[in-house]
Amino acid sequence: MSYPHLLAPLDLGFTTLRNRVVMGSMHTGLEDRARDTDRLAAYFAERARGGVGLIITGGYAPNRTGWLLPFAAQLVSSAEARRHRSITAAVHEAGGKILLQVLHAGRYAYHPFSVSASSIKAPINPFRPRALRDVDGTIDDFVRCATLAREAGYDGVEIMGSEGYLLNQFLAPRTNRRTDAWGGTAQKRRRFPVEIVRRTRAAVGDDFIVCYRMSMADYVEDGQSWDEIVALATEVEAAGATLLNTGIGWHESRVPTIVTSVPNSAFVDISNAVADHVTIPVVASNRINMPAVAEQILAEGQVQLISMARPLLADPDWVAKASANAADEINTCIACNQACLDHAFAHKTVSCLLNPRAGHETKLVLGPTRRAKRVAVVGAGPAGLAAAVTAAQRGHRVTLFEAGATIGGQFDLARRIPGKEEFAETIRYYTRMLDKHGVDVRLGTRADVDALAGFDEIVLATGVRPRLPDIPGIDHPMVLSYAEAITGGCVGDSVAVIGAGGIGFDVSELLVTDESPTLNLKEWKAEWGVADPAEARGALIPPVPAPPARRVYLLQRTAGPQGRRLGKTSGWVHRASLKAKGVEQLSGVNYERIDDAGLHISFGRRRTGARVLEVDNVVVCAGQESVRDLVDALRVRGVEPHVIGGAAVAAELDAKRAIRQGTEVAATL
Repeated sequence: MSYPHLLAPLDLGFTTLRNRVVMGSMHTGLEDRARDTDRLAAYFAERARGGVGLIITGGYAPNRTGWLLPFAAQLVSSAEARRHRSITAAVHEAGGKILLQVLHAGRYAYHPFSVSASSIKAPINPFRPRALRDVDGTIDDFVRCATLAREAGYDGVEIMGSEGYLLNQFLAPRTNRRTDAWGGTAQKRRRFPVEIVRRTRAAVGDDFIVCYRMSMADYVEDGQSWDEIVALATEVEAAGATLLNTGIGWHESRVPTIVTSVPNSAFVDISNAVADHVTIPVVASNRINMPAVAEQILAEGQVQLISMARPLLADPDWVAKASANAADEINTCIACNQACLDHAFAHKTVSCLLNPRAGHETKLVLGPTRRAKRVAVVGAGPAGLAAAVTAAQRGHRVTLFEAGATIGGQFDLARRIPGKEEFAETIRYYTRMLDKHGVDVRLGTRADVDALAGFDEIVLATGVRPRLPDIPGIDHPMVLSYAEAITGGCVGDSVAVIGAGGIGFDVSELLVTDESPTLNLKEWKAEWGVADPAEARGALIPPVPAPPARRVYLLQRTAGPQGRRLGKTSGWVHRASLKAKGVEQLSGVNYERIDDAGLHISFGRRRTGARVLEVDNVVVCAGQESVRDLVDALRVRGVEPHVIGGAAVAAELDAKRAIRQGTEVAATL
């Protein structure tokens, strides 16, 4: 085997996991309604068929106060347990094992019934919780939920004790100001989760997995100390836990832990350090997405399992491909969060930007075609690549035309942005899939109407071109498009960036970053004030960002804060990063003219506060225009093409929509 540690079984004494890959918990939204049970079963079963050793569901509340949202997922009755049997049966039939996660939201509950260790409001929630009075009763609720999970056919439970949810709130001085038997000292703060584990083990017996997910680094002020974390790990083990899973950071933490700019495997050292203090298996987690990395972690460290949630959304056959020594065929998670976590926090069904079937397995079906067609796809950006590969997988004969010298489109630009280097993995994946499925790829070929004659279906994914705003002097030599700036255009020491959308933020991050394209782990930790948990309570120290490589101004026409339309789980990271680098953000700007002196601006309707930004370059990130030259020409010939991606809608670039449209179009051919 190429990955002998990763693919080795793990004997837990009373049961054996077929390999060391854990599909970590991710709330999909399908848990919240009984009508979606069959969809949830299909979602998990597809991952089990793909070879995952152990699956953990999204969180289910043990009582009403623990709901994430009003009437959200819970497991409190035998009737509800019976509905889960279709999920557990589907996973077991596919050879996998599955745990139900028991999660009490605590002060993260988005409803007025919320409770916490103390009545302290979370900064990310408008509801102020009540201090939990009936702690023993809540422990009983956790235990009842676990016994119902056993009744439902689950192989065990994961008790959610991290990410700032209720159990984590009891553990940290930040949120536990109690002076009773459940607070006041570190030992008393630990009683609540330890009692839950102890009583759960007593109730479910010895042949049932009890996984405890613990916060190994809180990344909040007044979080746990390292000694407290180690003591919790040893006490949870003594109470009867089978596994310890890694949790990193609270949802309110201002340290990024899951976005693409976080270095790969950034927190494995913490998991290894905890594993040194216990004898039960410890699961490593966060920003691990490829087999070679996972294998190295297991071979060199003390952890015994690897948890991945988003990578198994992106590719449910991740384990099967690793087993077949076909890692180059894995559709690698790029940690963009756009269709998974951003959907979860917006109360939408979770899916995946790279794999729009995730969460929609029963709706977006990609079976083999009954009649092979000749299909032309024009444009090798994300939309065109998704359409070409999916159509070829279904059995169509596909020709892909691309005017440029490489595939990738906007992803080929994105991979050059600091912190987005892993976007290159998507281009690698599509390159392999085009070859594997026999797509005729014609690079450097601008398709015209004559070249498209004779095809049964034509898909236009011709993308976008940068839009140039109507500003006097826009043709000045100092002006660059965002594409020119990203691909190596000569940029001076001071730059004005016009347009504060996603591209404007990306370009600004590129410009303020030193020539070394990627921060190493040590630099990243300094940038965000990340400490060794043994050095500081909450694992936080004052951040020391590297000096900016350039003086950058980021401007937008609209008034108000910049970056409001960025992703919910990643936008704050980009905003904080630019602030740390001293980027001057100007809103409500009028662009008066560009000349040798620089960019002349004013503010507001009255055009007050005239100012000249004496910059070396102006980079334009002011939107895009659809490239649709072929649409009308084809229609004149009586051909109705399928128009997808940026060619259909050129608003803020949206790879999620582009890949979904490409996949859906190919499914209908």
